[in-house]
Amino acid sequence: MQLHADYYPSFIAIIGIVVSLTFTFEMLFGNVQHIALFYAHLTSMESFRVPYKSSFIHYCKTGHGEKLLLCFHGYSQTSQSFSFIEKKIENDFTMIAIDFPFHGETIWNEGLNFTLGDLLEIIDLVTEEQLLNSEKIYLLGFSMGGRVALTMLQTIPEKIKKIILIAPDGMKENIWYWLATHHKSGNKFFKRTMRNPKMIFSFLKIAKKMGMVNQSIFKFIAFYIHDEQVRDDLYNRWTTMRHFRPDINKIKSIIKEDNIPVRLLYGEYDRVIRYERAKKFMHGIETNCELKIAPTGHFLLTEENAGTIVSLLNN
Repeated sequence: MQLHADYYPSFIAIIGIVVSLTFTFEMLFGNVQHIALFYAHLTSMESFRVPYKSSFIHYCKTGHGEKLLLCFHGYSQTSQSFSFIEKKIENDFTMIAIDFPFHGETIWNEGLNFTLGDLLEIIDLVTEEQLLNSEKIYLLGFSMGGRVALTMLQTIPEKIKKIILIAPDGMKENIWYWLATHHKSGNKFFKRTMRNPKMIFSFLKIAKKMGMVNQSIFKFIAFYIHDEQVRDDLYNRWTTMRHFRPDINKIKSIIKEDNIPVRLLYGEYDRVIRYERAKKFMHGIETNCELKIAPTGHFLLTEENAGTIVSLLNN
């Protein structure tokens, strides 16, 4: 059967989506492997909820320092993901970590739309509630949260004191993510596949045969893809976060003109977001950047990396 031209974008999108899904599930795989570490921390982070429109935004706060640190978590994580550094920064920083829509304890009732404007309004509500000075902000973003931090830097550079990017998404636009979330046909097909896991599994088996997916990730996706909640979360989270699209060339110009310090941390064995992207990003703004590479994979928010992260904040 010949495929009608109108369906080419959808057909291409599903192939790319499956490839991108393998990396998204690999991030989730890392989170599951390390989730016990989160609960092992004896955290003193305070938990709060602030009303926003028809929603309730959950965030955590710790520390009593004069410097304001905003932390943005990765896919499937929560504000508690940063608890491992609280004891090391509490005297110098006041840390605020927000649960994104469809993550953690945030109750999001604004549909599948979350914009930078929403985030900035929420930050204003939080800083007003906590009586914090938000004139100069330290940003820390991991993975998906790095894409959010970059977009924020692009929009309000005058407020950014320093930015720490840990294996950040957004350094290079993922064409498959764009097709799945911005293209009408691609998003429609994405939604349909999330309702029909057999279709995903068929493409996944092809990807495994082609060597695009290793055995452990294949088994992990095969197990979780039949969980309706996991599929719903994936569709909702991907679609809702689509508005955060940093313009890297513009951001590099801003960093250079405003002399903003940028600190980067990547995993040497990261298959999801490779450190080569950082080296390309640093070209032309080397004097503003510092790159650290840890002997680990994508999941860098661990006690072992706490010292490195804190040093990037303080140096």
